[in-house]
Amino acid sequence: MKWQNHIIIGASFGAVVNPLVIPMAVLGATSPDWIEYILKIFGVKVKHRGVTHVVLYWILAIAFFALVIDYRHFGLGFAIGGFSHVVADSFTIAGVPFSPTSDARFHLFGGKLRTGNAGEYVVAGIIAILCVTWVYYSPTSFKNSHDETSGFIPFFYDWKKQYDSGLIDGAEWKENRLKFI
Repeated sequence: MKWQNHIIIGASFGAVVNPLVIPMAVLGATSPDWIEYILKIFGVKVKHRGVTHVVLYWILAIAFFALVIDYRHFGLGFAIGGFSHVVADSFTIAGVPFSPTSDARFHLFGGKLRTGNAGEYVVAGIIAILCVTWVYYSPTSFKNSHDETSGFIPFFYDWKKQYDSGLIDGAEWKENRLKFI
């Protein structure tokens, strides 16, 4: 998959966990590829979608940061982004290794996508929509302090609701009512 789709999927996975980890999830979403690049600079021979794309490693990283130690969820966000990267690459024909001891490749939905084709953009869009829907309707998502029935979706403001609750005045509502982001 292309990096822009990895970033979209990583940010979406991060938002499901906690919107505050989105920046680290975005960094982690591209990390399996740039870690390969760094390893090659230092003379370590790695093949693409090899050791940095092992699904089990990223699952263990998520478990470690979620259960053992983490500073302000930086590690968890990074690990979720890395996991989202290998999940996205598992949709492709090449797939990813599930464990370091197996030669078999892990594929989701038959691994029918080719990098750069329209299908990967569709998959990224579907994952993003599902994750945003989950965040919005999840009972554990961040709640708006003025309306306990709606979830928190960062960067998307309900200007009408803010005006009705008295948070903003009529001039600010009029200025921002057609801005969706």
